[in-house]
Amino acid sequence: MDVKLLSGALGAEISGIDLKDTSIKNFEKINKLLLEHKVIFFRNQNITAEEQLALGKHFGPLEKHVYVKGRDEYPEIVRIIKKPNEKNQWGENWHSDVSYNVKPTKAVILRSIKIPPVGGDTMFANMELAWETLDKNLKEKIKDKKAVHSSLGGAFFTDDYEAMESNGNHTEYTNEHPIVRTHPETEKKILFVNWTYTKKIIGLEKKESDEILEKIFEHQARLDFTCRFRWTENAVAIWDNRSVQHYAISDFFPGRGLGHERIMDRIAIEGDRPN
Repeated sequence: MDVKLLSGALGAEISGIDLKDTSIKNFEKINKLLLEHKVIFFRNQNITAEEQLALGKHFGPLEKHVYVKGRDEYPEIVRIIKKPNEKNQWGENWHSDVSYNVKPTKAVILRSIKIPPVGGDTMFANMELAWETLDKNLKEKIKDKKAVHSSLGGAFFTDDYEAMESNGNHTEYTNEHPIVRTHPETEKKILFVNWTYTKKIIGLEKKESDEILEKIFEHQARLDFTCRFRWTENAVAIWDNRSVQHYAISDFFPGRGLGHERIMDRIAIEGDRPN
């Protein structure tokens, strides 16, 4: 096994592990690497949907997306498609997946099916590091506070994406989570708010809440907290959604002469209630 670090903040590309091997022994290696590096990448992994699901089930119960219809034969798999004629793609802002759920996602396994010849990289950011380096005054202001996370409604996930099919649910969900959560396995502190879904700090006036959140979001996006992955076909990314955020870069669209299709298969594992 070879481990190649992608940056000084997080992320590692792993070779010498076959994801077709869905044994407990192989999973334990993968989970140990995930907890250490927070996001791990594997290339040339021509795994089937069944093998992707089998790996995911080792992490815990699989989620079905609250708004988007999964694949007909594999409802836990969301096929993310950006059509060549579209400018936007799913996940193109900093976020932690479904942080608006009562139990936000534990981990995500994303497999590339078809990628553009250029563009479409994914960025990841280390939220443990973001907490450690946050300004002391800001830390004091958000200490022991919670924030409201909103799902933004079903249209946010389907209306601008031709191939993303709604499952018919349009209800908007909100939940409150600690701004600083503790990782249940590593016991590390994590800055658990994000630009896309976090809307207000409870107990503060809107103006003060907005100002503090703006400072936090700017801090979270610092490049020295990040790594960047350039996709190839049959690559797999696994990330710890509790301790990282990610950003799917949509830089391959018709207006730039780069109108290409991108297809990814995503499964998510149910997490715990943040505390």
